[in-house]
Amino acid sequence: MSENKAQSDLFESPRSTWEGCSVLLDINDGDRLVFARLSSGATLKIGNKNCSLQPLLGCPFGSFFRVENGTQGPYLSRYTPSTEGNNVLEKGDGQSIDELRDNRALVDNNKAQSLTGEDINEMRRLGATGDEIVEALIANSATFEKKTVFSQEKYRLKKQKKYAPIVLLRRPFTRSICEAYLKKYPTRIGFLRMDTLSLLLSMANVSANSDVLVVDMVGGLLTGSVAERLGGTGYVCNTYIGGSPYPMDIARIFNFGDEICKRIVRSPLTDLFSVQNGLQKPVSQDSDSCNMESQSNDRISSPVSMEEVSLASENVISDLIPESTSSPVIKMSKPAKLGEKAPQEIISSWKEHGFSCLIIAAPELDTWSLVKEIFPLMSSSAPFAIYHQYLQPLATCMHNLQLGKMAIGMQISEPWLREYQVLPSRTHPCMQMNAFGGYILSGTKISPN
Repeated sequence: MSENKAQSDLFESPRSTWEGCSVLLDINDGDRLVFARLSSGATLKIGNKNCSLQPLLGCPFGSFFRVENGTQGPYLSRYTPSTEGNNVLEKGDGQSIDELRDNRALVDNNKAQSLTGEDINEMRRLGATGDEIVEALIANSATFEKKTVFSQEKYRLKKQKKYAPIVLLRRPFTRSICEAYLKKYPTRIGFLRMDTLSLLLSMANVSANSDVLVVDMVGGLLTGSVAERLGGTGYVCNTYIGGSPYPMDIARIFNFGDEICKRIVRSPLTDLFSVQNGLQKPVSQDSDSCNMESQSNDRISSPVSMEEVSLASENVISDLIPESTSSPVIKMSKPAKLGEKAPQEIISSWKEHGFSCLIIAAPELDTWSLVKEIFPLMSSSAPFAIYHQYLQPLATCMHNLQLGKMAIGMQISEPWLREYQVLPSRTHPCMQMNAFGGYILSGTKISPN
């Protein structure tokens, strides 16, 4: 079976992993997030152990794995998690006993545990599993039975993360990718939160067979999200100013098939404006482009690769770059190409009919200068949505659009999100939340008189 045929067959049923696909590995319930490309020779370091990722091939997304000790070394074993810990208080006996306990008399002097490090290493040499080590630690703890039920579960979870780490195999799509980058490296995606990204797509009315013009300076997250929503219909045109396109590394993590990749194209803004309706590009294009290029010269002239980012901030993003194999001899299957240059016949169609909608996420550019140049490319009554981390650039752009009578129905929205922890007898807002989601300017373009 050829590689292209295998990818096309598996793309029709993407619920399981395959050779060369990208996955998001969630280790210990969000403690560590790793994007990896699966292959028979790929490895991942969990704690101080190198584990092969081969057991993950062919498994459904959403599967759980646990690090086990075998005769050939540590390996990932698939298992089904238990829900007993979350339902502890549903038992009447446990709740009545827990009311008589408290932690006031407990003293943390490192003397409650009688099991030493040498004993644990000996258990490992004898082939003990992580669960057996955790149970041994609980049995040899002098204070475990005196703790409340919540404290016991907290203690068990802490030991489980250390001696029996759990790996959740997640599918990389818009939500999981956005949440992972926002948690580990938010500056890479311009602090774009998931609810804000969803609102961007909705306000721009991204739907099937749409031709979407995108200015994506958030690593390719916006381009990938639009392409995922289109589902292989219409086109996503990623435009840019200057001679170098903006990075699209994140869009390559989505596991898009060939049909969707063909619908993701690139084109510089000058090509979209050239000979439009028999006219050259607007006169103001040169001066404003120079202004915008000067504001983002570093980002445009030298796009930052994933390797450069990891070197610049190794401690922050090391878990977000795609994991490579342990041996350079192993060949990884190449991902499908996306972001090719837009064909001339497609550009001609856009010049004649205009784009269906516009989405901008370019925090490093002047919003009004960019919108003023791009607006002639849009069709009449085309919706647009612009994201920015700060309010003032959007307020200035909205004011100028109103003065020029270029758009109607404009509004600036501030997304708001509150996460809740929902567990038996302990439902409350999460203690640590992202309170700021940026701003979105939306509206509808109108034809000039």
